[in-house]
Formats: sequence, C-alpha cells, structure tokens
Amino acid sequence: QVQLVESGGGLVQPGGSLRLSCAASGSFSSINAMAWYRQAPGKQRELVAEITSNGRTTYADSAKGRFTISRDNAKNMVYLQMNSLEPEDTAVYYCNADIARNFGLWNHWGRGTQVTVSS
Repeated sequence: QVQLVESGGGLVQPGGSLRLSCAASGSFSSINAMAWYRQAPGKQRELVAEITSNGRTTYADSAKGRFTISRDNAKNMVYLQMNSLEPEDTAVYYCNADIARNFGLWNHWGRGTQVTVSS
C-alpha cells in the first residue's frame, strides 16, 4: 500500500512563507511526476506546481515567482516552498504522485494540509 502524507501547513500572515512537505511510503518501484494541488472553499482543485522525476518543473501562473517545487528522490519526498503568501492562497494543499508498482503506473493523492493566510 502506498501513502502520501503532507505536512507543513498552518496559519501565516500575508507576505509570510511556508514550506510544505510530502513523504511517499510503501512498496513501489519508483516515483514519476510529483505535484502539489490546492482546493479553496467552493472552488475546484487546481494544479499549483509539478516536478518530473528528472527535475523539470511546471507552475500555475498564480505560483510563478513565489512558489518553488523541489524533490528528494532518495527520500521519496516533494516540497513546496511558498513565499509572499496572499489570502488568495488559502486552501487545502494536496500532494499527488504517479507511482510505479505492480508493473503499472498509479496516481496517488495525499489527504491534504490546510494553509490559511490571514492577518
């Protein structure tokens, strides 16, 4: 069984920073793309940033210049450094990964971590 567990969320003032972490555990061969999504109340889940297994990154326009996604393949972890946070960034942030196991590629989600940006 594969699990993705997020951590690092919390309450931060506008202009502040947070670093989210996501750890993949369980039995698998490898991890392909990893990503962060977010879902604000009343809105659809949206992609924030994605990183491939060789480090190529993609960002939503709202994240460009403020957020940085990175990963540690040896530790099976992905991170999201968020700077200059705005109230509009308030959402539940979810980790997502394409994980190879049992001769297939499976998409997995974490349970999410709440990020609240408020003064």
